[in-house]
Amino acid sequence: MLVQGRVWKFGDDINTDLIVPGKYLFLTELKEVAKHAMEGIDPSFATKVSTGDLIVAGSNFGCGSSRELAPAVLKELGIGAVIAVSFARIFFRNAINIGLPVIECPQASMISDGEYVKVDLALGLITAKDNLVLQGLRLNDFMLDIIQAGGLVALKRQQRNLPPL
Repeated sequence: MLVQGRVWKFGDDINTDLIVPGKYLFLTELKEVAKHAMEGIDPSFATKVSTGDLIVAGSNFGCGSSRELAPAVLKELGIGAVIAVSFARIFFRNAINIGLPVIECPQASMISDGEYVKVDLALGLITAKDNLVLQGLRLNDFMLDIIQAGGLVALKRQQRNLPPL
């Protein structure tokens, strides 16, 4: 599975309140909440990001509350994948469960903001500018199946021959 796009780079300890500010949790439509994604760091992020773009971050991305809304908002915006040095475990699993590709890469800091990168999720390989190839942690086959299906619920529906929601 190949994901490719322009990079939006963030630092360490990007918590779920930075991804989805708590003051917008009263909104009931995911599309409306997504308009405020990352606004504590970059107020215009949601208006500048394009479908397929990638987030690259430092360590501990998605720390804080177990807000499943955080990865859901990124997926709603069309983020193709999140690459980080490390993830908060609950964010990582929430992302996988909703079908948002995430990959840990200890050398993620070598990727520059605005550059175009390709990610081979099956191999854990990230190809950046000047053919720089970084080895990320490979997702296991079950996680890849979940992402390919669009999320855990979608995968289970497929396995039971049920129509998509």
